[in-house]
Amino acid sequence: MDDDGKDADQAAKPKRADARRNEEALLEAAAEVFVASGVEAPVRDIAVKAGVGTGTIYRHFPTRADLIIAVYRHQVDACAEAGPSLLETCPTPYAALVRWIDHFVDFLVTKHGLASALRSDEAGFAALHAYFFDRLVPVCAELLDSAVAAGEIRGDLTAIDLMHGVGNLCIGADRDPGYDARALVGILIAGLR
Repeated sequence: MDDDGKDADQAAKPKRADARRNEEALLEAAAEVFVASGVEAPVRDIAVKAGVGTGTIYRHFPTRADLIIAVYRHQVDACAEAGPSLLETCPTPYAALVRWIDHFVDFLVTKHGLASALRSDEAGFAALHAYFFDRLVPVCAELLDSAVAAGEIRGDLTAIDLMHGVGNLCIGADRDPGYDARALVGILIAGLR
């Protein structure tokens, strides 16, 4: 126990379910505002979208960089968590892979603004880049391996190669409304069969 009579474990206990939901809603709102208005959008716009006061945002995320990092990590986590769920619910592993790649494309198209805003902090950006690969490569590998094992796709592509290919097809989609990254990625994924 510390001087206040609290257990050290109590200070490190997980957030309550309602606090997690509130933070998730705030991060979702921030992501939507960032996509629509860029990462320099006023915090009050995020607060309105989330249905909270600006003080709530600053209490959770004291700086804009803290908020951007949290949004980025939240989106990576959502993409990572989708993989196993899709494998359980989709009719085939290939269908799960296709749906996951859709999630991945959504993330990539929206993340470019987040990533460029963080480039000024090379150490922080490098850590996020590592987090991105650490969380998503194993998920992509599991989806690929499952589709290969089911005989639905060829087996000569690694997860990292597929992710790089999809990523390269998404470059510029955020700046050109006429560029359909999803259609090009669809052609790439169909070519795996």
